[in-house]
Parts: sequence; C-alpha cells; structure tokens
Amino acid sequence: MSSAVFKRSPMYHYFISGLHVSSELELRGAIPREPRGETDDVSIRRGSVPLALDGATATGPTWDLAGDIFLLRVPRLIRFRIEAGRDIVFETEPGFADCDAAGFVLGTAFGILLHQRGSLVLHGSAVAKDGRSIAICKESIDHLGLAERRGRAVRESFAKYYVDPPDPHAQPSPLSAVYVLREARPSLKEGVERLSLPDAMRTLDHEAYRPRFRAKLQPRPQTMAHVAAVLSRAKVFRLVRPRGFEHLQDTVAAVQAHWDSLG
Repeated sequence: MSSAVFKRSPMYHYFISGLHVSSELELRGAIPREPRGETDDVSIRRGSVPLALDGATATGPTWDLAGDIFLLRVPRLIRFRIEAGRDIVFETEPGFADCDAAGFVLGTAFGILLHQRGSLVLHGSAVAKDGRSIAICKESIDHLGLAERRGRAVRESFAKYYVDPPDPHAQPSPLSAVYVLREARPSLKEGVERLSLPDAMRTLDHEAYRPRFRAKLQPRPQTMAHVAAVLSRAKVFRLVRPRGFEHLQDTVAAVQAHWDSLG
C-alpha cells in the first residue's frame, strides 16, 4: 500500500454518459454542469491505490478483480481502483501530469465503470442529428477545417486534441441507427448494407469497448439482453468506404444521404 498523503482538490462537476459526476481532476472534453444538491452518481478522486488486490478472483497483466472492485494499472503512469460503478480512485506515478491522467479517466477507467453499471458500452463516436457532437484526431482536424476549435492535447506526448462542439448535447437521444465502418477491399464493395439480426448481434457484441474487461464484469446473458434491447429500436448497417482523407467528403455525403432516407 502507498503511504502518500493526498491533499483535497477543488471539485469539478460534469455530465458524462447520462451520469452526474463529481471529480477532483479536471476532465477536458467532458460536459460541465452546475453542482447539484444531492449525491452524485459517480465520484472521481485522488487517493491511495494498491499495486494488487487481496483476494482477487481474476487477474491479468495489468488488472485485478475482487468482487465489485476492479484494479487497473498503467505501468509507470497511473493506477485506478474502480468500485461498484460508483467510485474511481486514481494515483499517479511521480512526474505524470494530471492533464495526461484525465485521458485515462475518461477512456478506460470510465468504460470499466460503465461495464460495472451493466451498460452496453460501444467503441465509437456519437452524433446527434439536431445537435452535432463529434470526437476526432489531429489529422482529421486539419482536413475538416476545425483547427480554430482545436483545444488542448489529450496527452502532452500525443498528437490528439479535444475539439469543442459548438453546441454540446447533454441530454440523451434515442439511438436509431448504428453504422459499423469497414475498409473497402476486393471482398467488400463500397456502400451501406443493413445487417441481418444475427450479424447485427455479433457485430454489436464485437464492437464493445474493452471487450475482455467487459467479459469479466458482465454476465453474458446481461450483455446479450442489452444488445437485443438496442436492436429492438435501432438498425445496424455496415458502411464500407475507401481509406484515406481524400475520400472523406464522399463518405460523409453517402452517410448523410442514407441517414435522410431512413426518415
């Protein structure tokens, strides 16, 4: 166990994945909100995190699982203790900046927490038709003319940046369609194709965020029940497109035309 002493920091408040979150760490890219007068859904705070969990029932190269506690280690950078879908405690290694830690909190750590809560977490981006919100990397910023809205780097050593949407969409929207991207090749022709129900179920299962962790944290029947619930109201399509930014505008136009055709 670490013997470090942690000084309490100012609290930040966010709305993430439909949850009210309080955090001692500033989370750039998350939707800020005003504090509310009741207990938050999720707490993120700095604290002592062990190197391993006593009584672990499952382990991996960088993680331990014991009951409703998941320990995640990012060697030489940061450790997380994630409990019951409610609490994330993090401890950084000396010299690792808080601004870099935020990327791990919003990525893997929060994904694990959502798995603990029994959510279906997909590895992808979301766009609201009447209030667009997108997340893209550096080269995309350059090609799409978003350089003026480019924010701080996700990590100081990575050429990936936050892009602030003009109108953050805080309220959840019903999911009506899922597009699964595939690269064009001789066996796959360009275009949009609706997947059959069995293929759609396999695809959504495959596209889960951190599927190995999900398999440890959610019973298989629960996951498939979530997939079935999504497919009861959303259609799944495979979008096959050529790779390369020179084809990007054509791909966007094809998706827009197909989306409009769905009504």
